[in-house]
Amino acid sequence: MTTTEEATIVLHPRDDVAIARTGMKGVRAGEHVHVHNVAMGEFQRDYAFCSDVKQTNFFENKATFQGIRRADGRVATRNYIGILTSVNCSATVARMIAEHFKNNLSDYPNVDGVVALTHKSGCGMASEGEPADVLRRTIAGYARHPNFFSTNIVGLGCEANQVNVLLASGGLKRSERLAAFTIQEKGGTRKAVENGIARVKEMLPEANKAKRAPVAASELIVALQCGGSDGYSGISANPALGAAVDLLVRNGGTAILSETPEIYGAEHLLTRRAISKEVGETLVARIRWWEDYTRRNRNEMNNNPSPGNKAGGTTNLVAVYEYAEPVSAKGFVYMDTPGYDPVSATGQVAGGANLICFTTGRGSAFGCKPVPSLKLATNTPLFVHQEDDMDFNCGTIVEGTESIAEAGKRFFQLMLETASGRRTKGEQFGYGEDEFAPWTLGATM
Repeated sequence: MTTTEEATIVLHPRDDVAIARTGMKGVRAGEHVHVHNVAMGEFQRDYAFCSDVKQTNFFENKATFQGIRRADGRVATRNYIGILTSVNCSATVARMIAEHFKNNLSDYPNVDGVVALTHKSGCGMASEGEPADVLRRTIAGYARHPNFFSTNIVGLGCEANQVNVLLASGGLKRSERLAAFTIQEKGGTRKAVENGIARVKEMLPEANKAKRAPVAASELIVALQCGGSDGYSGISANPALGAAVDLLVRNGGTAILSETPEIYGAEHLLTRRAISKEVGETLVARIRWWEDYTRRNRNEMNNNPSPGNKAGGTTNLVAVYEYAEPVSAKGFVYMDTPGYDPVSATGQVAGGANLICFTTGRGSAFGCKPVPSLKLATNTPLFVHQEDDMDFNCGTIVEGTESIAEAGKRFFQLMLETASGRRTKGEQFGYGEDEFAPWTLGATM
């Protein structure tokens, strides 16, 4: 490192080169190097599409869990009834409907709950275009999610995000399992709430008939999240989760990596694992979209992945999806989302994820109904200090009592147990309704 007044630091993390200029202030020998004196510069990536693709060695004897097989063949990990909204104006009605059943389900032990998922958008926006498309795609993804036995979509009636357009754009039709109505249509708040409650009461006996049975681990679609990171994230929890994901994929399952701003600067390591040039180019196209998006909003992308984050996991990248798109591919896939955890996880669940795995070093508390969320602590002090929130301790890797592979295998078993009905710490606290956060694009008008 140079100690001149105009210092230039050249970093060589693995096979990429990042150049950061500290300006006139300079960095003296032994001085702390951090965001106050380092900036990220442009550098060329060698995308080397498909160069690191390896054959996946699938297990002959596949792991299983106790899942709920729906009539259409999909598998649920939980059994909820959902109350969704087309617009923020119908949020109170949705919550009133769900609140009626909060402590009133003792006769339906196989129903995990009646949950209202509300949001802050749906009007004050153009009725067509990318922002509306993303919102509708997200709501439709939740409406068809297998963890919901049935859903009610509640609108106001005069919003930009019209209920009928929402249904049509998502390929949804009213049925015994999907009701949709507006407050104005029903004659106001009281009548709309009464209608919603009556609808849920009709559904509860059928929903309670759901039974768990052995299903293949290939039915798992796992959303990967990382928040409140610390210096151990890249050497304990993230690699351990990567090892568990490798096991999941070898069992025929699916894992969704997301948070595009947080892979920026390391995306070329994913394009090398893409199974085709088309898959790799789709990821690069999303990176270009983000560069334009942040530029338009007078912001900038940041290159922040650690070497440990880059090294974790070895599985091929088989597909790239836009936010909240239905995930159909098996294996390791990528979904374009913001780095903000609730927004990112909402998109993953809308895409079909039925389990969330969330690594944290500082103690993120999170849930995402109707899907269980497991939290992995990067270090033992955090696991002990915040034991009410943490589901799994990766501090054993830091302490040298367990290898990454051993921790990954142990966590994979917890994933199967959770998918089988074991409640997470977040579920025990009731997390998950307020964390529903569709990605808001465009201007509010």
